[in-house]
Amino acid sequence: MHKKAILMTVVLLATTFVAAGQAAAAGGSSGSGVRRVPVPTVEGPITSGRGTIALASTSIDLATAGYEQAEYFISGAATSYTTPVDPGIDGRWTVAPADTSPYKTRVVVYRPIDPKRFSGTVYVEWLNVSGGLDAAPNWMLSHLEQMREGAAYVGVSAQRVGLVGNGKNPLIDSQTLHTVDPERYGTLDIPNDKYSYDIYSQAGAAVRDPSTPVLGGLHPKHLIAVGESRGAMYLTSYVNAIVPTTAQIYDGFLLHSRAGIAPGFDGAALEKHRMPVTRIRTDLHVPVLTFTTESDLVLLGYAAARQPDSARFRDWEVAGTGHYDTYGLGPGAKDTGDGTADAAAFQTMITTVQSPYPGIVDCAAPINAGPQTYVLRAAVAALDRWVTTGRPPPRAPHLKLNPNDPKVYLTDADGNAQGGIRTPHVDAPIASLSGLGQSGSGYCFLFGTTKPFDTVKLADLYPSHKVFVREWNQAVRAAVKAGFVLSADAPALEAAAAQSTIGGTP
Repeated sequence: MHKKAILMTVVLLATTFVAAGQAAAAGGSSGSGVRRVPVPTVEGPITSGRGTIALASTSIDLATAGYEQAEYFISGAATSYTTPVDPGIDGRWTVAPADTSPYKTRVVVYRPIDPKRFSGTVYVEWLNVSGGLDAAPNWMLSHLEQMREGAAYVGVSAQRVGLVGNGKNPLIDSQTLHTVDPERYGTLDIPNDKYSYDIYSQAGAAVRDPSTPVLGGLHPKHLIAVGESRGAMYLTSYVNAIVPTTAQIYDGFLLHSRAGIAPGFDGAALEKHRMPVTRIRTDLHVPVLTFTTESDLVLLGYAAARQPDSARFRDWEVAGTGHYDTYGLGPGAKDTGDGTADAAAFQTMITTVQSPYPGIVDCAAPINAGPQTYVLRAAVAALDRWVTTGRPPPRAPHLKLNPNDPKVYLTDADGNAQGGIRTPHVDAPIASLSGLGQSGSGYCFLFGTTKPFDTVKLADLYPSHKVFVREWNQAVRAAVKAGFVLSADAPALEAAAAQSTIGGTP
């Protein structure tokens, strides 16, 4: 792999941290005190400069999958917000419009080529900038399900760092939009992140408006907002403060790996100005699904923000998962759904990965090889169903923390966390999978760990390969029945186990 491609991939991983609403979003009034979101000016599709779109994302052949990509610039005047009332843990925050500023940014679109394939749902990702440039981690980990649905995807460059970098690493800064292709991206400008919330609203308004070219003539029915890690943290503030004050743009929210805290509204970096620990407000009229890994709960402090499920809220906590893992670090970028990536990801529970990119990502222990992608795909499908039909996702049990030390999980005899969403990776285990216990360069501390069982333990658990495959497949079917793994993913999961050599005399 070329050094530039490696860099872009690593940055992607470096993530720390119904119809009535549509009419309102299109420009109608939805009540007193609710701000109408303007539709920005849209330019494109953009083809200038080097002629390629700069985004840390998947590297699959979209055309083979029946998809096409395009990029558009959006511009206008964005509004910032102030918080006249101190926010509380219940998420019922009060904000008011403050000043305005011109901006210009971009959106990246993946959409079905055949309009008949389009499901009507658009996933709009708040692109992650933790690594110093734009990355699309939610698309990386859930693109197969989004494409199986026939959904469209839009990635929004909502923050200034994505355009100009953060000045922390010259090599990464050399790949930011302004630097990697100044002819194409040089006019883009977000003056301050305090305008990011309204920029994200306006991007959604542009997707909804049929007069803009963003969807290439497709007519959306539902928009679902998604964000991973830092993107999820910003969407937490967006849900609690912006959604109640603006005409409805987004019909549902997927908060993927959020923290306990959330960013403020003054444009200061998350590391410098954080809002208090916050839950999701319970008076929303749109559903919110929070997807939580073991790393998020303990290392990012989400445990302090836990809340009960409700009519408009679900929390899925997944056993055996790290904030990022071997699937996202490797086979996920090229996953076309043919089973090759599933087999490769399964193998990393046996032949572990510790330094996926030597000299760039070097971790002290083998990286987590858990089942995040499979459960995330189920979360995407469940949220889409919730938004489009009103049928809520299944409720999931919480992961079990040690009551004497809430930074430690209660584990079973195989070293895997108790509680939470169960998958074959932890219920027919061949390794101990954790979101904790990692260190090393860069963001390794968020990548979790894998401790493969030795041959003696494997032989004791599974006297033959047939026994292992039977127990693994039973766990797959149980996860599908519970609604936490999709039936479409079951064959590849079962084939990966069948192709292995697990089981039998050591």
